[in-house]
Amino acid sequence: MVQSLTPTTTATDLAQLAIDLIRQAGCEYGDVRFCTYRHQNLYARDRSLSQLSDNVSAGFGVRVLLDGAWGFAASPYKTPAEVERLVTLAVEIAKGSRLSQRTRVQLVPVAAYQDTYITPMDIDPFSIPITEKADLLLHINDQLLGYGERGIKKAYSYLQFTKEDKTFASTEGSLIHQTLYRTYPGFGCSAIANGDAQNRSYERPPMNKGYEHVIRADLLSQVERVAEEAIEKVHAPKSPSGIRTTLILKPTNLWLTIHESVGHPTELDRVYGYEANFAGTSFATTDKLGKLQYAAPWVNFKADRTQPGGRSTMGYDDEGVPSQEWYVVKDGILVDYLTDRETAYRLGRGSSNGSAFADSWSSVPMVRIPNLGLEPGVEGGSHTATLAEMIADTEDGILIDGIGSFSIDQQRRNFQFGGDAFWKVEKGKVVGMLKDVTYHSMTTDFWNSVDAIGPKSEWQQCGTNLCGKGEPMQIAQMTHACVPVRVRNIHIGGAS
Repeated sequence: MVQSLTPTTTATDLAQLAIDLIRQAGCEYGDVRFCTYRHQNLYARDRSLSQLSDNVSAGFGVRVLLDGAWGFAASPYKTPAEVERLVTLAVEIAKGSRLSQRTRVQLVPVAAYQDTYITPMDIDPFSIPITEKADLLLHINDQLLGYGERGIKKAYSYLQFTKEDKTFASTEGSLIHQTLYRTYPGFGCSAIANGDAQNRSYERPPMNKGYEHVIRADLLSQVERVAEEAIEKVHAPKSPSGIRTTLILKPTNLWLTIHESVGHPTELDRVYGYEANFAGTSFATTDKLGKLQYAAPWVNFKADRTQPGGRSTMGYDDEGVPSQEWYVVKDGILVDYLTDRETAYRLGRGSSNGSAFADSWSSVPMVRIPNLGLEPGVEGGSHTATLAEMIADTEDGILIDGIGSFSIDQQRRNFQFGGDAFWKVEKGKVVGMLKDVTYHSMTTDFWNSVDAIGPKSEWQQCGTNLCGKGEPMQIAQMTHACVPVRVRNIHIGGAS
């Protein structure tokens, strides 16, 4: 019989109970996560608040490894009896899984940690009144719609906040409490003219910070520029099509290219074929490790779960592995992957680099992209240039800001990306906007065509709060900090 629930029973007590029961069941490994997630979203459309939600989801998940097979079970009912039921169920699922499993799962070791991590912040976003948040959004929209006579017909703005409370315990002896805060503000508008509609947007990128990330003065100071560029864009000529040209990509555009063509292909579960949903698998197979010229020799991609404010920054991953930093591509060569404890063992590594993440108490941890960024150019290096220098040194090209549509093939080789704003560059000067630009390339061709990289002074933390992976789908978030780059001889538009 298990202990009964009392008013003083905590998540720590229930976690310890689960670990004791997992050990008694003879499992070689097990862990439990007690989680509470609060999501608050405000969305204003034109002059009304069209969406307001403030939801809490809480529960726990038990994962066991028995005879080399995984079992997992989850429940929203946090009681000793439910803990006992779920441990028993997870064990039975592991036994069933073993019947069809060819190879035993083995894990790299991890030390035991007893620790607490809280996102550093100044202002708890949930302490700010809803009315204050709504007033900000409606004021932004009202300012945008003030350009109505010149073509701005739609406006939107949003604020998104998340708080994650997680207690993790494992049979390794870890007991880790983490509280993560996430904040994301932004807005945009649509201009309509001559039978066409074009959008322009601005965001303060999704970050692990408090309400101090919502800087009212910054948001309002961008309104005029965004509206003017939307108006110019709707009247701009269409991009040339089926040609090759030079691209100068701002960090606000480049982060998504990094995400799709470097981040996902180096998730080791995709490489091994464990996960193939949403253009899964990868061309960057393990026989290429240490050999593949992924990018030009002056290009370096580094993963970093310790980055201050990073959307994927935390103390530990969802297997109790401490956050760390490491190169994925060094001097242009593929040198590492994103691993959890299982895939790291298969790769022959002695430890995981802490890339396991689950988006809910009811989800199984899987390999997820951490904060993964492009390092700035070497100070004084021959391929280091500021954005202004790249433009001045470009005879003919296109400058791209923000993200748009994108697609990439199942192996992450062949891709297409758009953007939010485009400018024609001629003889070293920006000469006017374009619209409807897309660029196409093969992953390694693209990154080997980078001939200029911005300096540290132009480094920006851009990223996403909405990365989908798996079946059933899980949502993760990560920062892809980077600098501007110039890429030569890239195909734009339709077929060449």
